Amino acid sequence: MNLPRQIITGIDEKEGARYALICGDPERVPKIASRLSGGRQIRQIREFNIFSGMINRARVNVASTGIGGPSTAILMEEMANTGTDTFIRVGTSGGLDERLRKGDLVITTAAFRKDGTSRSYVPDNFPAAAHHNVVSALEESAARLGYSYQSGVTMSVDGFYSENRILEGRRTKSMSHSGFILSGMEDNLSDAKKLGVRNIEMEMGTVLTLTTLWGMRGGGVCLVSDVAPWRETEEIIDAETGMERCIEVAVEALRKIIESDIRTHR
Repeated sequence: MNLPRQIITGIDEKEGARYALICGDPERVPKIASRLSGGRQIRQIREFNIFSGMINRARVNVASTGIGGPSTAILMEEMANTGTDTFIRVGTSGGLDERLRKGDLVITTAAFRKDGTSRSYVPDNFPAAAHHNVVSALEESAARLGYSYQSGVTMSVDGFYSENRILEGRRTKSMSHSGFILSGMEDNLSDAKKLGVRNIEMEMGTVLTLTTLWGMRGGGVCLVSDVAPWRETEEIIDAETGMERCIEVAVEALRKIIESDIRTHR
């Protein structure tokens, strides 16, 4: 939509950037932006905290989406309207794959869409895949930095409590108030594990649906901040350090993409 200023965030074309690093938490934005040259805040409204900076002479915007698909779609729509065509999500997630440990990273190759926002754009059988350039840049960065990671499919949901489970003994229980769950939904997480899904979070389905739909580049890397179903584990991690590693991988991956774009005049 060609507007002087976007409806929700208020950003305009002069504040737009081709490249974007997006995250859920507004407080994570300045931490990401601190790794850019000249990072500064350009907008703060609702859940959207937006900073701008530079990587290799290219402007990069760093912005928070808030929690879930609806606000993520609003931010992406308005950033795309002002020139963004490359989105990398930097987030947290629950690990589903038994080989994952707290503190590991998951690089998303595609999304298992169990959210509602992506379905408001496309039918259920529409593929939501990460762009191969983004995946390879993230993998190369994680490997070079020596951080433990897996690449694979990420499940995106809308209901944090309704979709999550807690392990009590050998049985799982819904985390929703009073244990509410409809029949037929009890095995959602175990079914996802059978399908080889690596992790669960709330935004990647929207990110990859929109970038795929728009013919743009999208992808993401998430810290495994906990395991799913939720349970006590022996691993105790420094979440701050884990997120710094996640941020480092994303920023270095974007640097690679920008350098490649400059070389190839993309």
